[in-house]
Amino acid sequence: MRRTTFKVLGTGFAGIGIAGAFLPILPSTIFFILAAACFARSSPELEKRLLNHPVFGPPVIAWREHGAIPVKIKIVAFAGMVFGYAVFYLTLRPDLWLALLVAVFMTGSAIFVLSRPSGPKGPPLDERPNT
Repeated sequence: MRRTTFKVLGTGFAGIGIAGAFLPILPSTIFFILAAACFARSSPELEKRLLNHPVFGPPVIAWREHGAIPVKIKIVAFAGMVFGYAVFYLTLRPDLWLALLVAVFMTGSAIFVLSRPSGPKGPPLDERPNT
């Protein structure tokens, strides 16, 4: 039952990630990270396929190994947050309290994304040359 649940969740997250690759407001990387985590608990074969994917695999691996978000993805994520907030504000014309609440949430999310490393800090200790 548990493996089936994680496999269904992983498939759903992967589906949302694929949709996010084509829809400008919906992020994709976070859903592939979630899908890989679910597949790790349910289907090593699906996890391997996701991690070996030439487009979606590298950001998931960078996150797993280094907690890193590549610069290109940071830019896309930040631009998406700004665009999403602008659409929210201009279409809904929210009360000041709601506009500020959403702005605080978006700012916190942007700070988190921008504060992550952009790549590995260096090779692992066992792969460094002897000096």
